[in-house]
Amino acid sequence: MFSVIVKLVLTMIIAAIITPFVRKMAFVLGAVDKPNARRVNKKPMPTMGGLGIFVAFTFSTFVLLRIQFPTHELFSVFLAEVVIVLTGMIDDIKELKPRQKMSGILIASLIIYFLAGIRMNEVVLPVIGTIHLGWWSLPITVFWILAITNAVNLIDGLDGLATGVSIIGLFTMGIVGYFFLTTPDVYVSIWIFTLVAALLGFLPHNFHPAKIFLGDTGALFIGFMIAVFSLKGLKNVTFVTLLIPVIILGVPITDTVYAILRRILNKKPISQADKHHLHHVLMGMGLTHRQTVLVIYGLALIFSFISMLYPLSSLWGNILLTIFLLIGLELFVESIGLVGVNRQPLLRAIERTVKKLARNSPEQETSTKAQTTEKKQHSDLPEDK
Repeated sequence: MFSVIVKLVLTMIIAAIITPFVRKMAFVLGAVDKPNARRVNKKPMPTMGGLGIFVAFTFSTFVLLRIQFPTHELFSVFLAEVVIVLTGMIDDIKELKPRQKMSGILIASLIIYFLAGIRMNEVVLPVIGTIHLGWWSLPITVFWILAITNAVNLIDGLDGLATGVSIIGLFTMGIVGYFFLTTPDVYVSIWIFTLVAALLGFLPHNFHPAKIFLGDTGALFIGFMIAVFSLKGLKNVTFVTLLIPVIILGVPITDTVYAILRRILNKKPISQADKHHLHHVLMGMGLTHRQTVLVIYGLALIFSFISMLYPLSSLWGNILLTIFLLIGLELFVESIGLVGVNRQPLLRAIERTVKKLARNSPEQETSTKAQTTEKKQHSDLPEDK
């Protein structure tokens, strides 16, 4: 284990050293993010930073930590990684249409399903029992990968945001997998921590003020790997193992779900970009760039802490934890206006309930009677002529 830790530190150093060279390559290839109405950056910024993460991660898994991973799975996942990284690089250099980008993710997902054999096979639910997915295994697995990959891609809007949130999520996933999940595959946690090390090496170059952006190369790669790693613990899905990765990725998933809901309510295409994501809303409230990123880091840490409570709780504890989490999340989203300032159904329902209770309370009745009596006494006084 000490040897593994040393090699993870070396992976972090490699990522930090490689990134400046990737930055120069981005300028040469024309992978530059130019300012526009949707961008936060005020000057052209080199993108494609995910290539440095990919190179450091690949070198570590194939050279430094090679003996930790099964050969077939390692090479199969690597092939899918290459498809994702190439898709992201092409999009960073020459912007792809959403359908073309989704096609690249779909191809990589099929490689994971058929070649790597990483998939959801069955679901074990309370009361209902075991549900064998059968042919549903393919669409559910592919949907999971597409959803998580795009969720991470959507939050990549500020310096260091997607990188930091992914570090928090992956680290939590590795901890939960190592200590709590009943799986003998310890190498999965080592695999996860290898990507965390590569991201830590990249973060100093990406944190505000950033010298290079992740680009779609990095955002798609990170999101894809998070989806694949979470699937490794979801081969036989239980209520807890299904919820844990969803809670860990609470920030990107919340932002994605409410972005889709916002666009549907506003009758706009789901794929149409806007400036109403979580980070845009927080900055609109007056937070600085750095403060916004740190606040979202804090939210990610809260989600990660809650996710670690699930393996320690009973079934009913997990159910109650989920209910309270959803209520708290909805209140937070409505309070900052993530869907829209006029769309606050839960807050308004609470407000109406409080007013109704206040009107029906004994104190309110006593106060009303006192006011009525005072008005009557005042009306009985002779007028001052």
